[in-house]
Parts: sequence; C-alpha cells; structure tokens
Amino acid sequence: MDVSLQLQRPLRFKEVLNHRTDCFKIRPFLGSLSFARTIQFTPWRCECLPSRVSLRVTAGAADFSKRRQRRLSTRSSKSSKGFGRKTKLGTGNQKRDQKDNGENEDSNIPTLSESEESNQTEMESTVAVDEESTIALYQKNKVNESEKEELKEDVPSKTKSYLNAENGSARKVVEDVLGLQKKELILENDTVSTSRDAATYEGKHFTDYAITEEKHLAGTETDGTVTGKDEKTIEDASAKLKLEMEEKLRKQEIERLAEGNFLKGNKIFVYPQTVRPDEDIEVFFNRSFSTLNDEQDILIMGAFNDWRWRSFTMRLNKTYFKGDWWSCQIHVPKEAYKMDFVFFNGQNIYDNNDKQDFCIIVEGGMDVFAFEDFLLEEKRRELEKLAKEQAEKERQEEEQRRIEAEKAASEADRAQAKVETGKRREILEQLMKQAPRSVDNIWFIEPNEFKGADKVKLYYNKTSGPLAHANELWIHGGHNNWCNGLTIVEKFLRSGREGGDWWYAEVVVPGRALVLDWVFADGPPKVATIYDNNNYQDFHAVVPKSIPEEMFWVEEEHQIFRKLQAERKLREEAIRAKAEKTARMKAEMKERTLKRFLLSQKHIVYTEPLDVHAGSTVTVFYNPANTVLNGKHEIWFRCSFNRWTHRMGPLPPQRMLPADNGSHVKATVKVPLDAYMMDFVFSEREDGGMFDNKGGMDYHIPVFGGIVKEPPMHIVHIAVEMAPIAKVGGLGDVVTSLSRAVQDLNHNVNIILPKYDCLNLSHVKDLHYQKSYSWGGTEIKVWFGKVEGLSVYFLEPQNGFVWTGCVYGCKNDAERFGFFCHAALEFLHQGGLQPDIIHCHDWSSAPVAWLFKDHYMHYGLSKTRVVFTIHNLEFGAHFIGKAMAYADKATTVSHTYSKEVAGNPAVAPHLHKFHGILNGIDLDIWDPYNDKFIPVPYTSENVVEGKRAAKEALQQRLGLKKSDHPLVGIITRLTHQKGIHLIKHAIWNTLKRNGQVVLLGSAPDPRIQNDFVNLANQLHSSHSDQARLCLTYDEPLSHLIYAGADFILVPSIFEPCGLTQLTAMRYGSIPVVRKTGGLYDTVFDVDDDKARAEAQGLEPNGFNFDGADGAGVDYALNRAISAWYDGRDWFNSLCKRVMEQDWSWNRPALDYMELYHAAKKY
Repeated sequence: MDVSLQLQRPLRFKEVLNHRTDCFKIRPFLGSLSFARTIQFTPWRCECLPSRVSLRVTAGAADFSKRRQRRLSTRSSKSSKGFGRKTKLGTGNQKRDQKDNGENEDSNIPTLSESEESNQTEMESTVAVDEESTIALYQKNKVNESEKEELKEDVPSKTKSYLNAENGSARKVVEDVLGLQKKELILENDTVSTSRDAATYEGKHFTDYAITEEKHLAGTETDGTVTGKDEKTIEDASAKLKLEMEEKLRKQEIERLAEGNFLKGNKIFVYPQTVRPDEDIEVFFNRSFSTLNDEQDILIMGAFNDWRWRSFTMRLNKTYFKGDWWSCQIHVPKEAYKMDFVFFNGQNIYDNNDKQDFCIIVEGGMDVFAFEDFLLEEKRRELEKLAKEQAEKERQEEEQRRIEAEKAASEADRAQAKVETGKRREILEQLMKQAPRSVDNIWFIEPNEFKGADKVKLYYNKTSGPLAHANELWIHGGHNNWCNGLTIVEKFLRSGREGGDWWYAEVVVPGRALVLDWVFADGPPKVATIYDNNNYQDFHAVVPKSIPEEMFWVEEEHQIFRKLQAERKLREEAIRAKAEKTARMKAEMKERTLKRFLLSQKHIVYTEPLDVHAGSTVTVFYNPANTVLNGKHEIWFRCSFNRWTHRMGPLPPQRMLPADNGSHVKATVKVPLDAYMMDFVFSEREDGGMFDNKGGMDYHIPVFGGIVKEPPMHIVHIAVEMAPIAKVGGLGDVVTSLSRAVQDLNHNVNIILPKYDCLNLSHVKDLHYQKSYSWGGTEIKVWFGKVEGLSVYFLEPQNGFVWTGCVYGCKNDAERFGFFCHAALEFLHQGGLQPDIIHCHDWSSAPVAWLFKDHYMHYGLSKTRVVFTIHNLEFGAHFIGKAMAYADKATTVSHTYSKEVAGNPAVAPHLHKFHGILNGIDLDIWDPYNDKFIPVPYTSENVVEGKRAAKEALQQRLGLKKSDHPLVGIITRLTHQKGIHLIKHAIWNTLKRNGQVVLLGSAPDPRIQNDFVNLANQLHSSHSDQARLCLTYDEPLSHLIYAGADFILVPSIFEPCGLTQLTAMRYGSIPVVRKTGGLYDTVFDVDDDKARAEAQGLEPNGFNFDGADGAGVDYALNRAISAWYDGRDWFNSLCKRVMEQDWSWNRPALDYMELYHAAKKY
C-alpha cells in the first residue's frame, strides 16, 4: 500500500559510519536499504519558474513478501554522464565469494543493470523502493547451509576475539549500526510499522554482512591485533562504503524529484533544492516539455545576478530517469544571489521560458546591493591593476626613450668631440712647428731632452724684457695651448750663471704635454702687475720626448668626449630638476585652490572631512541662516551622486539634526564607491516646499578616489580672438587660457576661429586644409591646427570677409562677424558634431546665441546648450542684450562687475541666469621660475634675491640710477577707462617720495599718445635717472617690469576683471588698485580688508582706494611706499605671500564646469 511519512529530515548514513571501524576490513555495501518516507522540501520561488513546482513526494511502502524474485538476463547498460545508474565492477572479495560459492552465469543473482531496468519500469506514480538491489545484496551474502551452520557456531568465538582488538569491537559496530538505523527511521511520533520492518530487515542483512566479514578477518589475523597497514585499509574501505551509501541515497532522492516533477509537468528542477553560494548544484531539464524535444544536443547558457556575473555554457547529458531528463552540474559562485539561464541546441533553437528566461534564487549569500558593492570593489581593483600596468608600461617606454635619447646624445657628443679634437690638433700642430726649444739670451730649459712628468729647470734672463727691475720673478704656465688653463705656477730663484741676470725655476712637466706655454710675471696670479708675454704671443716650448701624437689625439678625443658627456648630464639633470619642481609647485597650488574652492561656501555649507572620498561616510553641515531657508523649523537634506545620475537615484530625504556649532544643522551620508560628484539641495519639508538649490545651480562637491570618472563634456568656443595668434585684448587670452584649463580637467575642447590673413601662424602647429562646405552663397574652406595644445578649426569664407588685414576696424565688422557666427554653426551641423556646450564671447560672437535657437536647436543640435560671456559691456550693448535673452546661461568676468552692470537694460531682465566668474592667468606664460626674459629664476622661496636681480637689470636696461629705492611699474593701454589722469598724478607723487617709475603702454587715441610723449620728454629732462616712459608694446620688457617692480599700479575707472594685478602678484609685485570690478574681487587691502579676505580663504595682498581723484590714489600709494621704507622685512613677507596665492585658471575652470552642467539641465 501507499503511505505518506512526514520526516523531519531525510535518512542519512553519515551517523551510521560515524564510529571508527578500524577492526574490520569491510566490503563495499552494494545493496540498498529499503524504506518508505515522504520528504518535505522548501518550495522554489514561483516567480523564477514557468510553473509552480510541488516538492511533496509520496513514496510506495516496501512490501517484499508480495514481490517475486525474477530471473533477469544480463545485459550491459547504456553509458550516461547524467545520473542514471551505471554497472559497477565487483570487488576482489566479491569475485572470491562467487568462486567459493560456485556461482556462474546462470546464477539467480540479478546484475545492477537489471535492477536499474526493473526499477525504471516499475516507477510510476509513486517512488518504488529499490528492491532489486536489496535482493542482490541478500543473495550475494547467501551461503550453503553447512557453511552457514559453521559460521553460526564460529560467531561467538570470533566475536569474542575481536572484542579484545585494540581499535574496537565488531559486535559494538553491529549494535551501533542497528541502533543508528532505528534512530534514523523511528522519528518522533510519525513512525509506522512499515518503518520498523524495513529497519529490522535491513539490520538483519547488515548483521549477516558484518559477521561474514568478521569471519574473513578472523582467518587472516591470528593474533587478534590490527596492523597500521590494515588500519589504513579499514579506514579506506569504511570511507568508500560511506560515500557509496550517501551517493545511492542522493540518487534515490533525485529519482523521486524527477518522478514528481515529471508528473506535475515541470520543465526543470535543481538538486539540492536550496541553492546556496559556493556550492555545486545539478540542473535537470525535461526535454519532452520543451521546444527542444526533437533536438539531439541540449546545452545550457547562463550567468549569475541578472546576467552580470560569471557567464557559462555547458552541455547537458541524458539521464535514465523516467521522463526524458537531461542534466549537468554547475558551480554557484560565492557572489551569486540569482542564477539566470536558458537552454538551446547549440545553434539557433532556444527555450527561454517564454522570453522570461529561467532563474533560480540563491539563498544565504549576497543581496543585490552587496553585489553592486562587490562589483565596484572588483572594478576598483581592476582599475588599480590596469593603472599599475599602464604606469609600468609608461615607465618602460620612458626608459626606452631615455636610452634612445642617451644613445643619440652620446653619438652627438662623440661627433662634437671629434670636431673639437680636429680643431685643437690643427692649432696645436701649427704651434708645435713654430715653438723653439730655447731662445738665445732669453730662456732655455735643462736638460735639453725631457718628457712628461720630468722635473726640469727653466732659465730666464731677467734683463731681456720688461721685468728687469722686478723684485720677484714667477712663471704662470700651462700646456698644449693652455688647454687646461693655468697649471704651472712657480717662483724663480737667482742663478749663478754668467752672461746676464739669469734666474731659474724648477717645473714639473705635465704628463700629456706636447707643448709648454707660459709667461713671466713679477708676482703670483692675482698679485702680479708686470708681465713678459713675448709681445702678446706667450712663450712656447716643444716637449722633445712627448707621447706619440696619434696616441695623444685618440686620448684627447676621448677626454673631450667624457667632458662633454659630463657637462650635458649636468645640464639635463638641472632641467629635469627644474621641471619636477615646476610640476610640484603647480600641483601644490592646484591642491590649495581646490581646498579654497571647497571652503568658499563655508558660511553656508561644508563637509567633514573636507575631502570627500568614495566609500567613506561624510557629514554635511548647513547654515540655513545665510540662505532662503532662514527661520524654517525643519531642514531636509536631499542628496544624490554623479550630477543626479547615479544608479541608486536620489537618496530618501533626510531630516537634518542640530549641530554643535551655532545655527548649523547636519546630515550623514555614505558615499558609494562609484561616485565622482556629490549633489544636494535643501528643503523646508520632507515633501518639498521651499528649496535652497543655490540659485538653480545645486550644490556639488567633488568625490575623490571613486572607480568611475566623470564623463568628459564637449565644449566648442566660437570666438573672433585667440591668443597668441589673433590677440587684440583680454578676450583672446580668456579663450585660450580657459580652454586649456578645462581641457586639463579631462574635457574635450575645440575652438572655431576666422582664418584671418593677419594670423600669426608661427604659433600654429600642423596647420592643414581639411575640407570645404558651401553656405551663404560662398565656399568656406576649413583648416585645422593646434594652438597651445588646443584643437582649432579655422573658417575661411571665399567672399573675402576675413581678408581685411585686421581683426577689428572695418566698417562692416558686424556683417563680417555675423556671417562667421552663422558659418560656424553650419559647420557643426554639416559635420554632425553635437557639442554639449557652445560658448560665445562678447558682441562679436553674440549672434551665435539667437542663430542657434532659431535655426539649429531643433534641426540637428538638440542636445547642445549655449553659454554667453560678457567681457566688456562698453561695446555692442544691443548684440549683448539679444544674446542674453537667448543664452541658456550667461557670465561676466568678475562678481563685482556682474553687480555693477546688473542694472543695464541688456542684462537686467536676465539676472536669474547671469553669473560672475573671475578670469585667471596662464601660469605657463607668466612663470618667474621659468621666465627667459628675467636674469634670475625665482619662486616664493627666493623672491627677494630674484626681484633684486630683476630690478638691477631693469634699471640698467632703461638707464635708471642703480639704487635701492621703491620702483612703481605701470603696464596698461592708455585709455580713459584705465584712469590716465590718475596715472599721471601717481607718477609725480612717486617721484616726490624719491621712488622710481617705469611705464609701458600705448594709446589707440593719437591725442592721448601725444600727451604721454610730451610727458616722457618732460620727465627725461627733469628726472632722467628716476622715470622712464616706454610708449610702445614690448612683451619681454613687460616680464622684466613685473619682476623688477616693487609695486604695480592699476587705477582703472572701471575694470571688468583685469589681468595686470594678477600677473603682478604672480611675480611678487604688490598691486595698488582702485576698488572696481575684478580689481576689488582680487586685491584685499592690508589695512582694511582682512575680514573680506578671510571670507574668501585668503590673506590681504595689496593696497586699494575708492575715489577717482588724486587724493584717492595718494591714500593707497603713500601707504605702499611708506611700508617699503619702514618695514622691509614685512614687505618682503608680503611679496612671498602674494606669490603663493593662486590666480590661475584652476578655480575659474571649476566654476565654469559647474555653469556648463547647470546649462545642460535646461
């Protein structure tokens, strides 16, 4: 009958074999234990399978009395890599038993393959007990009656002898086995008589088996002890038995699962049912239920964790379970939380679970978020490995380049040594032909024959030359045409020779001398005043026994070569050290600037730690008292990462808690490993309400150390100026320097510029024609080249608009530039370019803003946004106003100037998108440490020495008195905007304070130019050693003035930004400026602006004034000059301080990137 048994766990044989059986040599147990049970498994997740699988299996009870023993024919079973049973070969003991019992092919004992076949045919709706295996075991242990009786008689004595064995008792093993079997089968209150019968039945056979084995062992061990070798044999046999029994049970369980799933029509199942990480599982697939039912090959293709981890493809093997089951084994990695897979025939026929794929949940391992972190950590390690490999590759390449460069340089040194040796040889051979061995009545050498390293006496007749009245005589000598300079210095002694006033000196001849060279003097070097130098030809004598000439010149060439090598390596080392120091100083300055950038909003928001690192926890502090949320009862923090594009999306709103520092509130955030930017805003309620989003810009803080880098933006500047190839004013400097700074942040930057016929092409690298396109009724040629490392497209319309010989100054400038702007947009459109940002500048490229919105935004450039910058509102206000209306974001070149022009009709309606961002200077162009126009390179460490040398060079060049007095420099265009009346007043006041003045600049207005020419003449007459006016443009002189001046005066009436004061501080010169525009934003008075400077993370750095009259400029200039006279040490420390402040494009580039990203949101 069928019974259903609810067991707590499946019957296992592990406990049966827990005890040591070292006393026995046990035969492998090849039968099966008959039992009936029901096993309750954990259900699979229904969402992962095509249909829900019931895992409650009902098994038929064992009823051996009703089954007959069948004589089965022997046949070989089919081989299978699946889980069907295979025929096992008998052991040596089995064969011996067969021989002893006279067994043959006609035996009634069925083979394993026959048992398997029987089992497969009888398994239908219930799981049959494997009776054939049991019968086989029973018959295999059967003996004839006489032997059986003998065995029974021998059992007590045999058992008794084994009770004395060292490693245990056979009887105890038998009892343990029987007891554990009963314990496994009789569980709680759910046991039935069938279970007991099955256990008793199996126990009987196991007892017989053990007794038989005991008898066998008794025949081999006469002394009742077990040797070490036998111990190992017993252990191996025991382990083998244990594995075989567990494997058999496992197969029986799988058979039941296969039967149950087949009856329910389930297509797949896995074993074990609960899939855990870092374990092997078997996947079973029923071909008959699949679209692959006619296919000969079945493969599984899959991966883990939503197809993102460890993909695999494996072939399934057919099993002999009922229902056309195929299977394979798969290892589940420890990182898995889910397995995804499909089946296919190895070609193009798939079973993908109705396009939903198959999936199995992995229990007890990672979850989705833990896996995401794991992937990120894996990626981080991979990136570190790649970076290390790349660094090593670059190091090897650099080493190879160094070796090749060294080889080339060495060859050049050798060639130069050869040339130099040839020149020396020619000169020396000519000298040797003319050199005597002695000159009568003037000098001679004893002995007459000598060689290198010999000591000789040189005699000189004092009365033969200008030294006749000298008190002392000295020889100043060398050799080989003075090749090594002065190498012989000896004092003469009076000789007793007759025939004149003879003196002599003992001289050691240099070892490699071919010719001796000397003069006579009345004293040693640096003391002598009178010389006898043979009428300016010096004295020369041939060394008679010198080394062979050819050998000498070979050695000479080698010495010259070594000298050249040593000198070159010293130069290279100096250059390398200087380059490394330059790079280090730039990196340190950039680091300081970034810190200043992070602290620039400390009065509103800051973080602890200040540097936010990926994978860390950061606390954000916010002061609502300084924002639109002032007075709100609650503050909610809303955060995400990577410009609000992070995979996790925005974090849930977090109510901020009071902090310890006054009105601040705080929130804590865990930064993910794949973050490169932290983004946040603040609100008054959890559901929103009023927001503080920094005027639409949002708050952003860079994250360091993340495994994901910020994707590069593509920015295109459309401009009519660019330094140094088409520079008229500051606009050209900004276009070039801003582009380089943004490119240094790993973004892509291009510039589109007119190809004027007046371009300075010497600064364009690899200029070449690229293509042509037609627009506006004319052909437009496109040229491409590199300027200062930037990619520049030059547009050359064939209508002559750029062939005017100038940038500005034509009557049709508006028409020319309007055509260029439209042509530039057409170039982008026809070229299929889709930049993120188009940046246009001032009135000259303002038409780009409205032409883009009217003609191109909806016709191919939909992803692009326009940023417009006002450099000077004094020109083209109408064009500027129209561009302001159309641009997505607009800027001007300083914060104060943005406030000063806020009321202008061109700007006032658009203040919501108008921002002030300071300009910067190019640190590579303006660098006192690498400036070729100044005498001594210097940094903040040796600023005093460097500026002193520069001042002396400046005074010498301009004909000023070399004196230690304060020197005021003025470098400017002479226009009314620049405060020319204040400049004149400052010149006279400086001279009155006994200072010096140098002015460099010219006036576009001839009347102003003539006015300053007259002033220059007047100063030349009255103060020629104190003042000099250079009324022209001189780039090298400007560098020398910045370095040599103590102060730089910039008294502008208005100044949108100003670069002069920034360059002055770069060279350690103190700015004296009027409080306007960018001058006010960058110069903080040492007496009046300490608090304002501190708010910007700076220290005071100059002198400023308010008024636009003489009294105003006197207030600042007098304090500056007095500080120079009264506190030189303090003044020198101020020079050092301003040099260390960063007025480069490091900070403005970060601000512009924030603006670009804000524009992309529109």
